[in-house]
Amino acid sequence: MSRVIDLYEGWLFHRGDIDFVIPPIKGPIYCQSKTERRLHGPASYDYMDLPDPFYPKGEMRYDGWESVNIPHDYVVGGTPDVNENCAMGYLHYDNAWYRRHFTLPEGCSGKRVLLRFEGVTGRSTIYLNGCLMHHNFSTYNSFEIDISDVVFHDRDNVLAVYVNTEEFEGWWYQGGGIYRDVFLVITEPVAIDRYGVYAPYEKLGDNLWQINYETTIVNASYADSDVSVISELVDADGNVVCVGEADGKVGLRDKNTLYYSAKVENPLLWDCDNPNLYTVKTSLIFGGRVIDENVTRIGFRTIEISADKGLLLNGKPTYINGVCCHQDFGLTGIAVPDNVAKYKVALLKEMGANGYRCSHYQQTSSYMDAFDEMGFIVMNESRWFESTEEGIAQLTELVKRDRNRPSVVFWSTGNEERVFVTDVGQRIHRNLCEVIRKLDKTRFITAAVDRTPDKCTIYDYCDVVGINYNLNIYDTVHELYPNKPIFASECCATGTTRAWHFDTDLGMARINDEDRDTNAWFLGREKTYRFLRQRPYVFGSYQWAGVEHRGEAAWPALCSRSGALDLFLQKKGAFYQNKSHFTSEPMAHIVTHWSHHGLEGQSVNVVVYTNCTSLELFLNGESIGRQEIEKYGRGKWNVTYTPGTLKVVGYMENEAACEDVRVTTGRAVSLKLTQVNDFEYNGKDIALFDCVCLDENGNTVPNAAETVTFSVSTPAVVVGSGSDNTDHVPVTSPVRKMYMGVIRVAVKPAKDTPFTLTAISDNCGCTFIKA
Repeated sequence: MSRVIDLYEGWLFHRGDIDFVIPPIKGPIYCQSKTERRLHGPASYDYMDLPDPFYPKGEMRYDGWESVNIPHDYVVGGTPDVNENCAMGYLHYDNAWYRRHFTLPEGCSGKRVLLRFEGVTGRSTIYLNGCLMHHNFSTYNSFEIDISDVVFHDRDNVLAVYVNTEEFEGWWYQGGGIYRDVFLVITEPVAIDRYGVYAPYEKLGDNLWQINYETTIVNASYADSDVSVISELVDADGNVVCVGEADGKVGLRDKNTLYYSAKVENPLLWDCDNPNLYTVKTSLIFGGRVIDENVTRIGFRTIEISADKGLLLNGKPTYINGVCCHQDFGLTGIAVPDNVAKYKVALLKEMGANGYRCSHYQQTSSYMDAFDEMGFIVMNESRWFESTEEGIAQLTELVKRDRNRPSVVFWSTGNEERVFVTDVGQRIHRNLCEVIRKLDKTRFITAAVDRTPDKCTIYDYCDVVGINYNLNIYDTVHELYPNKPIFASECCATGTTRAWHFDTDLGMARINDEDRDTNAWFLGREKTYRFLRQRPYVFGSYQWAGVEHRGEAAWPALCSRSGALDLFLQKKGAFYQNKSHFTSEPMAHIVTHWSHHGLEGQSVNVVVYTNCTSLELFLNGESIGRQEIEKYGRGKWNVTYTPGTLKVVGYMENEAACEDVRVTTGRAVSLKLTQVNDFEYNGKDIALFDCVCLDENGNTVPNAAETVTFSVSTPAVVVGSGSDNTDHVPVTSPVRKMYMGVIRVAVKPAKDTPFTLTAISDNCGCTFIKA
């Protein structure tokens, strides 16, 4: 049976290039022109990589290696510098080396041995025991390397990875390092191929479905092999629902795909509210025994999209309330632990989102798993709009990895390409469409077009039309393509800042936490959403953005401020505005706090996001006025500030349905820590906490600005802290000034070891939390 070993521990890391000199004579050049290409330097087998060398064999050399675990992003902890590239988050990028020693388990002789990299930034080069194994030229694709021929079975193996970050693949923060998982995979010579089980299905009748399996077998042996496969469909309770099987032959050193089917009666359907999943367990039988297994998940659903009916999910009209997102997290860069990715997606679901666009690349599997589990309609996008061999290989990897996922509904070939309006773009797009359809014929193909979409050359070859911004051109495109359903592949992009404030620190007036138009191109959420919902031929939208991301910044900010969640996954006013648009349960949220000390007698804007038909605002029990609220609108009052209690009541057709309250607080006198996400003591998860200030009555002070120092009991570590996206103290610092009443702290627990997190400040004393 296959073994998958997680190589997350035991890595050695060196930031920066390492100089090594080869003498100008024939011998060293001759010796390195063989299979073992590197006999000198950090890729060589005998290179000394001890963090603290003591009587080493060979040359006494110290290059400053340190021990790290992966996933690892070594760029995010740098000090922001206004002279660095704003698109890349004002951080400095270096090249780097990683090394890891490993030995194979016993009994691997004659086995197939592979290394699986889920993601390495930039251009990476992989060496094993001094032998060149692979070049990879994208940050975002996963890849697998067969090392069977060069791996040592009887002694230590040395894996070396060179990371080159000198070229950027986008206009956003890219990070640096081995930022996704690495696995050592050991199989029999005959095995199920990577992503080798494809389980598309069709609906045959009211209650009858058929799964049309395609299972690809790889034969690394030197003889033809007769094999059998059995695929069991297992429900959430562990019951086997149906079985499909097939026999076949795989030629020596070759692959073969077996085709077979199984019928399913009355399966539970997958949708955004009830994301029912089934497990496909496939067994490979060779020589009378099971030698390999593969487990993947599917969900049964039908999707129809048309210009007149919109999107029908299992026959039910469904509007996509989606967001675009990058994969990073403000405290860990692009090395996002699985539990943090799941927490991020859960927050978007709480907001009412049911769609996610993978902007603009293959995103980490943990995100994709969460979309399946929580019911998102995903637009899965390739990084490079290229029909080169490399571009097609990356697209193939994306489609094969995700083509069983019920959440994935769209394949996007590219984003905002200049050539979308040229013959070159048309030819590339048609080529990529055929690549996709050979791999998966069950989903819709599109692209995100921003430049003169009425002159786009690729729409004839798109199943659905995606438009970025350009609201003034929607009706024109619809007239040109009346039978093509249209959606907003990207819209809004209006920046706000978490919480309400009146300061002008850092030499700039901050953007308030209220929806606005950036310009005629980037209209606010309210205007955009109303426009789109008024057009029946539009079946959904993906808003820019769900979460603030590093890069695309204007100093002193370090990130794009277009998110509904801030850089540290804290809710902004836009979160509640989206909730008022996306959900129907009555809600009202006062964006403005009510602790504006020093503004007594002055006029203060009070903004309320709601899905109610009317709102009434009260100050200290006295009505300030009642407003009828236009659909997708908001309430807004100018109120003379008086300390006390501010309350809003939301009405649905004159019946009180919800309320929200803000109170004036006193000065901050104590600290409080609260755990905000779930985690396990597995050595990989990260625990997130909020630190707030309380007044003497136990109320959270919304505009507190304490400087807090965090510490944690060993062997856990404080990974980072964050509060203000204009704070230039490195994110890894355990000392942080609070912005608008809250600091988010990330702790990495040690495996199987509880910890205590402590917070202390000069004015508010000390507090701790045990986890």
